[in-house]
Amino acid sequence: MLTVLGFAMIATFLVLIMTKKMSPIASLVLIPALFCVAVGQGAKLGDYVIEGVGTLAPTAAMLMFAIVYFGVMIDVGLFDPIVRAILRFCKADPMRIVVGTALLAAIVSLDGDGSTTFMITVSAMYPLYKRLKMSLVVMTCVAATANGVMNTLPWGGPTARAATALKVDAADIFVPMIPALAVGLLAVILLAFVLGRRERKRLGTLTLDEALVTEPETVLVGAGGGDRLTKAPRGTGNGTGTGTGTGGAGAGGADIAEGDDEEQEFKGLDPDRPTLRPKLYWFNAGLTVALLAAMILELMPIPVLFLIGAALALTVNFPRMPDQRARIAAHADNVLNVSGMVFAAAVFTGVLTGTGMVEHMADWLVGAIPDAMGPHMAVVTGVLSLPLTYFMSNDGFYFGVLPVLAEAGAAHGVSHLEIARASIAGQPLHMSSPLVPAVYVLVGMAKVEFGDHTRFTVKWAVLTSLVVLCAGVLFGII
Repeated sequence: MLTVLGFAMIATFLVLIMTKKMSPIASLVLIPALFCVAVGQGAKLGDYVIEGVGTLAPTAAMLMFAIVYFGVMIDVGLFDPIVRAILRFCKADPMRIVVGTALLAAIVSLDGDGSTTFMITVSAMYPLYKRLKMSLVVMTCVAATANGVMNTLPWGGPTARAATALKVDAADIFVPMIPALAVGLLAVILLAFVLGRRERKRLGTLTLDEALVTEPETVLVGAGGGDRLTKAPRGTGNGTGTGTGTGGAGAGGADIAEGDDEEQEFKGLDPDRPTLRPKLYWFNAGLTVALLAAMILELMPIPVLFLIGAALALTVNFPRMPDQRARIAAHADNVLNVSGMVFAAAVFTGVLTGTGMVEHMADWLVGAIPDAMGPHMAVVTGVLSLPLTYFMSNDGFYFGVLPVLAEAGAAHGVSHLEIARASIAGQPLHMSSPLVPAVYVLVGMAKVEFGDHTRFTVKWAVLTSLVVLCAGVLFGII
C-alpha cells in the first residue's frame, strides 16, 4: 500500500506542476500533507516536517549565503573576463550561444556545487537569451544537463556517497568512469548544438559585426564597439517561438537593438555598473579560490564557509553599511525564492521518508528484478539510477537502495565497484529533480516555470544519462 501511495504522491506532484495547476511551493507542501493523512499518519505530520526541515536546513543556509556570496562576486566583476571570453565565441549566433551555455556550465561546475554553477551561468547568458528572444528553457535544459554530468566529480557528492555506502575508494569509482563521462559531456555539447540550430532556424542567423553592444540600455557584457544588433538577411523572422516561463516569442523581422520595455532587464553585467571593483579583482579571485579549496578539502561545513565568505566579500568590497544593505537587498528575491522552495521540499522529503514510502518503493523495485538479471546487476543499477535519483534524494538512493543492489550483484559475482560506477549514470537526470534545491536557483534566476523546465528537459536528460551508461558498458568500465 505504501509503495502505491508513494508512487501516486510523486506522480500527482509532477502532474500538477507540469500542468501548472499548482505552484511548486504549494504542491511540495500540500500534496505530501494530504498523502500523509491518507496513509493514516496525519498525527505525525509535524514530526516528519520538522525532521525534513532539520535535514535540509544546512542546505538552505548554504544556498542563502552562496547566493549572496556569488551575487556579490558577479556584482564586483569577478566573472566578467570568463563571460566575455564565452560571449566572444557566442557573438549573436543562437547556435553558438547555446553551445556556449553548455561550455560555461561545464567549466563552472568544476567547483562541485550546482547552485553556484547556475547562478554564474544564468547571470552571464540570460541577457543574451532575452535580448535575442531565445527560448529560456533551452538555457535551463543545457545548463542542468551539463552540470549533471559534471556533478559526478568526487567532490560533487554522488561519487562520494557511493564510495561511502559501498566502502570503496572514490577515485576507483571516478577515474575509470572518465571516458564514459567525457562521452556524456560530448553528448551535452551535441545536444546544445542541435537545440542551438533549432533556435537559429526559428530566429534566423543574428550577427554582430565585431562585438556585443555596450550601450547602457542594451548591455550584455561589453566587449567592444557600439555596433547595432541586427537580423541577417538569411533570417526567417517568422516570430514563431516556443513558450517558456517568460514568453519566448520569436524575434520577428525588426531591428532587435531598438529599445523596448525590457531594456532594464539587461543591465546585470553592465561593464560600467557602479558595483564593479577592479582594484579588488585579485582579492576577490583569491578569496573565491580559497573558498572553493576549503570546500574541496572539507575544512569546515559548506554553510559556514559561505557565511564567512559572504561576510568578508561584503565587508571588503562594500565597507559602507548602506552599500552592504543595497547588495543584500538586490539578491534578497533569489534568496527568499530558493530558501522557501528548499523548506517546502523538506515537507515532501520528510513525509516520503517518515511514512516509510521510500523504503517500500525501493524494496519493491529491487524485488521486481528477475533472478536472470543477476549477472547484469551493474547495468540494472545504472538503469534504476535514472528514476530513483529523480524521485528521491541522493542520500536516499545511495545509502538506502544502492547497498541492496550491490549485495544482489555480489551474489552473482558483480563487484561493488561496477555497481558504484553504474550508480552515477543517472546524475544528468537527477539535476532536474524537484528534490534538488539547486534546480530552483536555475529556474528562479532564469524566470522559467519549473513545469516548463521539467517537460522540456527530462527527455534530453534521460538520453544523456543513457549515453553515459552505454559508454561505460562499451568501454568495459561497467
